Amino acid sequence: MDKLWAPWREQYVTKHIKENKACVFCRILKEKKDKTNFVVMRTKLSSVILNLYPYNNGHLLIVPNRHVNDISKLKREEREDLFDALDVAKKLLDDVLKPNGYNIGINLGRAAGAGFPGHLHVHVVPRWKGDVNFMPVTASTKVISQSLKSVHKLLTDAYKKRH
Repeated sequence: MDKLWAPWREQYVTKHIKENKACVFCRILKEKKDKTNFVVMRTKLSSVILNLYPYNNGHLLIVPNRHVNDISKLKREEREDLFDALDVAKKLLDDVLKPNGYNIGINLGRAAGAGFPGHLHVHVVPRWKGDVNFMPVTASTKVISQSLKSVHKLLTDAYKKRH
C-alpha cells in the first residue's frame, strides 16, 4: 500500500475550527476540568491530554501551557518541561498499556497536518504488533478497544502512584 488515507479526520478538524474560534488547548487548560477534558497530568509548563479522536488506545497530546505555535518560540525551560512531560507520559503508557513501540511526532503548520496549528503539541501514539488489521482497509474503520474514560482513569491512577 502506497498511501493510507484518513479523510474522516478532515471533517472533525474543519468543523471544530469553524465552531471554536478560541484555542481548544487553551480552553481545556483554563477550565481545570481535568476529568471531563481527559487531562492526564499537568506540570509547571506543560500538560498531557488524551486525544479525543485517537489513532490508537492511549494516544496522548503533550501541550505547552503557553499558547505558542512553533518549537522555536518555546523558552528553554518550556522545551525541557515539554520533553520531561513526554518522558513521564511514555513511562505511564509503558506501565499501563504496555505497547510494543511508539509513534511520537509534531506537525508544524496546516500543510504538515496540524489540526490545531496555533498551539504546538506532541503526539504520542502507542503501537502494538498487529494493531493495524483489515478493518481500516476493508471497512474504513479503526477499532479502538478502550474508552477514553477507562484509559484516563488508568493513566491518572498510575501518575498519582508515581508522584
